[in-house]
Amino acid sequence: MIDEGVVKYSCEWVLGERVALESIKSLIQWRNHIHKLGLIGVYDNGIGFGNISIRIPHTLQFIISGSQTGHLAELEPEHYTVVTDFDIQHNHLTCYGPIQASSESLTHAAIYSYQPDINAIIHVHHPQLWHDLLYQVPTTRKQVQYGTPEMTKEMFRLFEQENLSQQKILVMAGHEDGFLTFGKDLDEAGEILLNYSNPI
Repeated sequence: MIDEGVVKYSCEWVLGERVALESIKSLIQWRNHIHKLGLIGVYDNGIGFGNISIRIPHTLQFIISGSQTGHLAELEPEHYTVVTDFDIQHNHLTCYGPIQASSESLTHAAIYSYQPDINAIIHVHHPQLWHDLLYQVPTTRKQVQYGTPEMTKEMFRLFEQENLSQQKILVMAGHEDGFLTFGKDLDEAGEILLNYSNPI
């Protein structure tokens, strides 16, 4: 059963102003391109999937696409929010902006907190690519669900045991269709994604 889009963490959402366009131009361009490829979108049941984020330089804060925006072909600044604080152990985060943070935000937080040179993360869905990549690249254990503290521990295990830092792609075995790429910037994360998904 696909449970994408369900926010499993506790969230303190502080309603605030939209993110400045200048700071997220590249984020918007990459997200809209990935949506055109069908790697971010919406299932027939109306549940959206996929998200994208960038780190705010030299901090643990990051800008991420909002929850349930997968149905939109193009996002505007009001569809992004800033994760200002998080507590992985207690499955809690705080976000500030016009929309609540994506259901995958704690996974992004875990990766940013683990490696300071990671500055962009792209989480997508594609059934065929997911199947092809499963256990061919670093893969989380099937029993570990997304959006949980267990998933963050699993991410750390993959960094330590599965060469995740070099491969920069991971598949979530227990999160049907889901995988993510990351990099030192959006261009690197995006190029890794395109290398694995071309052609689809």
